[in-house]
Amino acid sequence: MSQHISLEEIKKFWPKDAPEIINVQKYVSKYKNEKIVIKYGGNVLIDRKVFNNFISDINILNKLGLSVIIVHGGGPRIKRELDKKKIESKFIDGLRVTNKNIINVVEEVLIEFNNDIVSSLKKLGTNATSFHTKENNIIEVKPEREELGFVGIPNKINSQLINDAINKNEIPIIAPLGLGENQQTYNINGDTAASAIAKKLKSRRLLLMTNVEGVYDDQKKLITEIKPFDLENLIKWKVVQGGMIPKIQNCVDAVENGVRGVVILDGRKPHSILHEIFSDKGSGTLIRE
Repeated sequence: MSQHISLEEIKKFWPKDAPEIINVQKYVSKYKNEKIVIKYGGNVLIDRKVFNNFISDINILNKLGLSVIIVHGGGPRIKRELDKKKIESKFIDGLRVTNKNIINVVEEVLIEFNNDIVSSLKKLGTNATSFHTKENNIIEVKPEREELGFVGIPNKINSQLINDAINKNEIPIIAPLGLGENQQTYNINGDTAASAIAKKLKSRRLLLMTNVEGVYDDQKKLITEIKPFDLENLIKWKVVQGGMIPKIQNCVDAVENGVRGVVILDGRKPHSILHEIFSDKGSGTLIRE
């Protein structure tokens, strides 16, 4: 869906604190006819200022004619709602154990947030389409494991519906939800959903926006670029620990299955997406073969 856009046109909407405008057209050409999957998750979901900055950046990517697919999380919002309802939840390996009560809250919160993203983009003049279990469901799941309840792993993804939206210049906004047997709703880890979609689309980039700067080495310095093999060693040597492990495993899986590059970047930083896509320096940690 990429079209030629003049520098004069770009100047009308390019933010002051974004990368050098002079390079924008070069990068628009680079990503022409490519797909960029962006996962918006972690604690960056709660801060409205960060949210508005994210919406603004996505609107800019759309104006530049790039094909963007958004997969969003919802963990902090889900926790807030469960606390309100006094529903306790347990975690196993970073995944929420999801019973009947919890899955209903999860689905409700994620669909509400999905609609929020769609309507916020529409207010800026960018068309967007909801994809979730009640509308345009594209993910078929199998249960992850019995002890987790209604937590699923993507089994099949309907990429045709995603491509149809992109061809109409609409941004697909995808909730990490899927349907299993008997049309039962399942929750999916946001990174797992984004990685599965990026693999299916063979996207040029998968950007994982979170609340860390990227991957750090054993000296706590940011690693700007790393290969999957070296990344797996960081897990082996316990440099990477805790909740970062499944994120890293999803990154490696994506890069080894058709995604040209995965970037973990700090969603709290203004215009981190623009700095990643439109500058040589990039933003965060780039993982590629």
